[in-house]
Amino acid sequence: MVGEEERVIERLVEEIEKLKAGLDPSVLSGWYSKIENDAKASAPRELVDKIEVIQDPILPMKFEFKVSRRAVKYVIEAIEKNLKDMPFATRLYFQKVEELILKETHK
Repeated sequence: MVGEEERVIERLVEEIEKLKAGLDPSVLSGWYSKIENDAKASAPRELVDKIEVIQDPILPMKFEFKVSRRAVKYVIEAIEKNLKDMPFATRLYFQKVEELILKETHK
């Protein structure tokens, strides 16, 4: 019985570690970069310079997505395109980013 309890605890620890890893600043930075590049690749030439991600050098978990209203569509498409490939915690994070971007643009 003890062996089964230990295996359950080990699996829980593994799952928690996976969730933590999905919110690591370097993981988030990589996905922000991917989304930024995908959005720029699909946006018209005149909007490419209106899409930018800035990571705070002091607070590595803080990112700023600078996007013009006309370029929001391309950023949302890039987020949607990449969600299925993200770790679970990262996916939840970017779903919230998407929600915040849409909320901000509908003010």
